[in-house]
This record gives sequence, structure tokens and C-alpha cells, in this order.
Amino acid sequence: MAVVDHVDLETFVGGVKKRNPGQPEFVQAVTEVAEDIFDFMADKEQYHSAQILRRIAEPDRVISFRVCWQDDKGNIRVQRGWRIQNNNSIGPYKGGIRFHPSVTESVLKFLAFEQTFKNALTGLPMGGAKGGSNFNPKGKSDGEVMRFCQSLMTELYRHIGADIDVPAGDIGVGAREIGYMFGQYKRITGEFTGVLTGKGLEYGGSLIRTEATGYGAVYFLQNMLATKGMTLEGKTAVISGSGNVATHAAEKVTQLGGKVLTLSDSAGFIHDPDGITQEKIDWVKDLKSKRRGRISEYCDEFTGSSFTGGKTPWGVPCDVALPCATQNELLGIDAELLIANGCIAVSEGANMPTDLDGVHVFKKARILFAPGKAANAGGVAVSGLEMSQNSARISWKEDELQKLLLDIMAGIHSRCLEYGTDATGHCDYVKGANIAGFKKVADAMLAYGVV
Repeated sequence: MAVVDHVDLETFVGGVKKRNPGQPEFVQAVTEVAEDIFDFMADKEQYHSAQILRRIAEPDRVISFRVCWQDDKGNIRVQRGWRIQNNNSIGPYKGGIRFHPSVTESVLKFLAFEQTFKNALTGLPMGGAKGGSNFNPKGKSDGEVMRFCQSLMTELYRHIGADIDVPAGDIGVGAREIGYMFGQYKRITGEFTGVLTGKGLEYGGSLIRTEATGYGAVYFLQNMLATKGMTLEGKTAVISGSGNVATHAAEKVTQLGGKVLTLSDSAGFIHDPDGITQEKIDWVKDLKSKRRGRISEYCDEFTGSSFTGGKTPWGVPCDVALPCATQNELLGIDAELLIANGCIAVSEGANMPTDLDGVHVFKKARILFAPGKAANAGGVAVSGLEMSQNSARISWKEDELQKLLLDIMAGIHSRCLEYGTDATGHCDYVKGANIAGFKKVADAMLAYGVV
């Protein structure tokens, strides 16, 4: 293979920006990975010659389609749907489907790119993908959500399959939406196959899938603290979000002896100095999953707590922080505030919740900082285990799955240590995760030649 000229980081990022105009989230995700990968690749001609990073940063395909549906008043509504299949070098495409007004092609491309590395880190045979729509399920009736999901799957079904691409849930897509989509796939194809994960237990779902992302982020945090001879016992935690990931992260922190001080939603955050106990977490779960209420209602139920509108919780002093809401919710100024207030560790439960400035602040401060592609991989890990159970037509017990989740998160932590630890013994978990994930995908791509 011919030797090619090596471009520098600035030239590479410039090329990504030029090829992807108006897609800041995708450019941000690629830049964050490239900052670490360029040093790793410096003396490895095979990656340069095969243009591996350039190829990973170009999705295998971007599928965009119209989704027409009818609301309860008989109005015809039109949304846009996407499936981004980024890379399937190590297994079938795997990644969630997101329903939210903020969904754009840029957001889904960044998520699919991140998913490629995240899935590689789990050690399971899964490629990277992401999909979704700018449909907003909030305020919609069950009938409206069903009709939308069926319309979306009528187009999507031709691009997915148990050995091709296996979507899962994400923001705005829970058990209800997965059920409607799976039912439509089965109706169209006549097949009962593991084409979606996050399914109900009655039709092929896996135990602990609901808890897996939040629990996994805390297990990773626990592994990081253990390298410094510490535990979560007695630590105060600030958590953003109040959905599935945030509430289960709060639950696991509480089980391990920590005190959770905050939760949030798009309107603001609540601060409970007495600690958000299991009883209070259960109340929030019911508020969000069944009543679909706002987190501010917490203060009406539990005295001593306060609500701050229009802000994120990063100004509340804490020992550890878990951003579990959405991308770019923790900015550089927030990172500086967390460090100034004594925060010693951050574990990302969401996808890319810290912007590039914040990542640089955490790296410079040399605190324990786990990027989402490593820390929140517990969800997709259990999704991968659900795929295995579907393929084998079996169902594992909860204690078996809990052990597998613990082992997978410990394995991801070890891979980060392997590639992220410097001569002083400090681990840059961002660097470690990026290099470990890249190397597995890149070596598989080299084995296939130019495809």
C-alpha cells in the first residue's frame, strides 16, 4: 500500500468541517477523538496509509426519510426520520433511536460516531449506529405515538435486521415506543427476531436493561475511585437529568453509601440538602415515567428542597458529578466551578454531556473524568446481551446479568487504564477510551482491505 502524506490535526479537523457544514455536534465529537488518536497514530503508518480515521469519520450510510402520520384530530403530520449506520467492522450496527424536537442529522451522526467506539469498548461484537426523528412524544396520546411508530417502522424495517442493524431505545423512546415499533416490524416481515433491544420481558427483553446505563456509570465511577483507594461511601453527588439514566444512577449511588443532592430536567434543577433517598427516587420515577410531570413538583412533595429554574446543577458543591441529561449540558465554566468547589470525579451518564472546553478543563485539572463512551456503555452492553439471549432463544437470570454488567464495566475501565495511563500513574480516561475503541475498530478495518 502506498505511503501517504500525514496531515496534521488542524488540517484533518478542517477537512471534517468542510465536508460537514452546519453540523457542529458531529464536528465536536470527531475533534475530541482525533485530539487523542493523532498522537497514537504518529508512528503507525498502516493507519495513515489506509486513511482509517478519515473512513471512521465518514458514516457507511446516512438514511433520511419522511414519516407521515395522523393525529387524533385527523390532521396529517409530517416528521423526518434518520438512521445513521456509521461502522459495522466488528459486528452488526447497534445504537438507539431518539425522538426529540432537537434531533438533527448532526446530532445523530455524532451519536453514531461515539457509539462506534463505545460498542468496541464493551468487548461485544457490535458496530455503531444511531437513529431517530424530530417527533416529540410528550403530550401525545398512546394512539398518536403508535401511529407515528408504525409509520416510521414502515420505512425503517428495510434497513435493519438481527444481523444487520439492531436499534434500541434512547431519549423519548421507551418500552411503549419499542413495543409499537417491534409490533410493526413483525407485522410487515412476519418474523419474530431480535431486531430491536429494550423490548418487554414478555417478548424477548432482558432483565436489568432499564437500570444498566445508570448503574454502569456508577460502577465505572466506583472503579475510578478505587484506583485512589476511595469508595462512594459518604460522598456527595450532583446528578443532572431525571429520566431513566439519572434516576438509576442516583439509586446506585445511594445503595453504595453516597448522598445524591440534585436532579434536573429542561426547566431547571432541584437541590435537596437532606439527600435524595430511595423513597424520593421512586417518587421521581413515578413522576417522570407515569405522570410525565416536571421535576419542580419535587419541592411540593419534599420540604427542605429548592428548585432553580433555567439552570444546570453544577454550581452545587459536591464530591462527584454525573451528567445524565443530554449533550453539551456541562460547559467549560461549569467544569471550572465544579473543580473550585472540590469535585474529584466526573462520570458521564449521557452522550457527550461535557463540551470541548469542559473536557479540556477536566483534563488539565487531572481529576478522575470518565467520558460517556466508556462510562455509559452499560446500557448498550446489556442490549448486546439481550441480542445474545434472543439469538440463543434463552433468558438469563438477574444475578447473572448483574455480574456480567459489573465485569463489562470493569473490563472497559481496564482498557482505559491500558491506553490512558502516563508515566506518573495518572490516567486520562478520555484518551484511554478513544485509543482502545479506535484500535479495535481500526484493526478490523485493516483486515478487510479497502471496503
